Amino acid sequence: MLIVFKDILLQIMLSGVFTFQIPLLFSKQYNTFSENDADERHNYQFLVVITCAISILFCYGLSAPYNGLIPINLGILPLFVGILYGSKMSGLLLSLLYVVCHELIFGFSLSGILLHTGLPMYPLLFFFSSRFKHNTLMEKIGCLWIGLIPALIIIVASPILEGRPLSTSHNAEMILMMLLYVLLSIFNGALLIYFIETMYNRLYSDHSSLNNPEKSRIKQFLDMIPLGMAVIDRRGSIVLLNEPLALIYKQSNPHVLSEGLIGSDFHVTFEHVVQQDFTKQRINQALRGARSSWEVVRTGNLIYSVGAFPLVDPQTRDIEGAVAIIHDITEIEKLKSEILNIERLSMVGQMAASITHEIRNPMAVVRGFLQLMKEKSPDNLDHYYRIVMDELDRANGIISDFLSLAQNRIAEKEECHIHDIIHELSPLLWADANIRGQSIDLKFGNYVPRLHLNVKEMKQLILNLCRNAMESMDDKGILTIETRLTTDVVELCIRDTGLGIPKEKLSRLFEPFFTTKSKGTGLGLSLCMSIVQRHHGSISVQSEEGVGTTFIVSFPIVNRDKEPLR
Repeated sequence: MLIVFKDILLQIMLSGVFTFQIPLLFSKQYNTFSENDADERHNYQFLVVITCAISILFCYGLSAPYNGLIPINLGILPLFVGILYGSKMSGLLLSLLYVVCHELIFGFSLSGILLHTGLPMYPLLFFFSSRFKHNTLMEKIGCLWIGLIPALIIIVASPILEGRPLSTSHNAEMILMMLLYVLLSIFNGALLIYFIETMYNRLYSDHSSLNNPEKSRIKQFLDMIPLGMAVIDRRGSIVLLNEPLALIYKQSNPHVLSEGLIGSDFHVTFEHVVQQDFTKQRINQALRGARSSWEVVRTGNLIYSVGAFPLVDPQTRDIEGAVAIIHDITEIEKLKSEILNIERLSMVGQMAASITHEIRNPMAVVRGFLQLMKEKSPDNLDHYYRIVMDELDRANGIISDFLSLAQNRIAEKEECHIHDIIHELSPLLWADANIRGQSIDLKFGNYVPRLHLNVKEMKQLILNLCRNAMESMDDKGILTIETRLTTDVVELCIRDTGLGIPKEKLSRLFEPFFTTKSKGTGLGLSLCMSIVQRHHGSISVQSEEGVGTTFIVSFPIVNRDKEPLR
């Protein structure tokens, strides 16, 4: 048992000792490395792959099977680390090295390749490797564990899976050793990832600060610019990017850190924003010294303005890289579209207002002659004349409402009390209610202040809402007009006991020409909304089918200190 424990500790040491020497190798290579941040990252990852290959060779060279059944070999740990940190090609080479070493030492066996090398987990590791460099530390450890734990379980359980007989005399000892083997391997894998990331971050930050003491200031300055910007070296790798560009990337990858994008291929990283062919063409032009024009690119529902410009050394005039700029202009384009639509609608509204104004003149002439003809015609034709003139009056009312809606004139306000306006309208409202067999309930709130209102428009607003309410009720219906004072607004509530409005129609009530009445024009509530907006207020509606509807109009209080109490 002690010998097996020593073998396990030896494998743990061999699987990581060479990787732990990376900082020494890295520091010795400073003079030969490029001063480019992306080059340093690539070189560091290359050293990780090389040391992983050396660890695999030593792990196999000093491996021994436990009880002649289970191989004590942790070369799978540096193999998985190398696959995750390296490129696809380096990962394939490491995998081939690992399988070949297994066959040379343990002999060729299809079941051995499948069960002893963890081969079924290789595709999963290659899948993780494409985004591995952008993950956080815990996410990187999680990626390793997802591949390592199942692979170790398969290796430990390989005798059972192969159907080989096990010795019953040492079952407890074997289970204990294998459990220790798996747990120490998992812990060692996390420690290895932690050490690689920690040492790189220390060396990378120290080296960057030595090479460019102004880098942090430049980064702060770039982060304040509302354009997404990235500095790209001649190989297409990201050297520096600002926070707005990182935020564009995080829209589809929210858990990725900005630092993790440094060193990645710009075309691949931002492929979800701009197509690779498009960016490659623009950046290649910039690397040849050409300044590309701004291009508008649509990706799904988002719109970006993209440009690439050469980065030239001021002394040698050599092109050192390129600056790529990606600016999210989705909201700007929406505003432009809305402004164009408003301008078109305004033009159409002005034309329609002019046309309707001209139509009223011949209609007035027609109505005048109809009145004369009625006076000179037999009494039995009065009914027909009345129908024609009522329809002309109705058309004239529609034109008046439309003109009031289209003009959107500035309301001339004066200080008055809304209760006074309702009192002036009450005889007219009671007359309409009596004809319909309905009643009116006035509920005036206490301490309602005076407001700055346009009296004419307020009368029009109240009449429209009250008549709509009356038309929605049958006889014995009750129209309630209520005022109340809240914290900073005065509310006018018009409530009826009618049939109510279906929920699917509530959102469209204030649209021009939309009506719930069989003979309505659909302009009354639109006009009410226009009046309320000119008074800087708001209007809302609450309705329940079979119960009734309430329109609530809110007016802001301008100067409450001087208002008398009522």
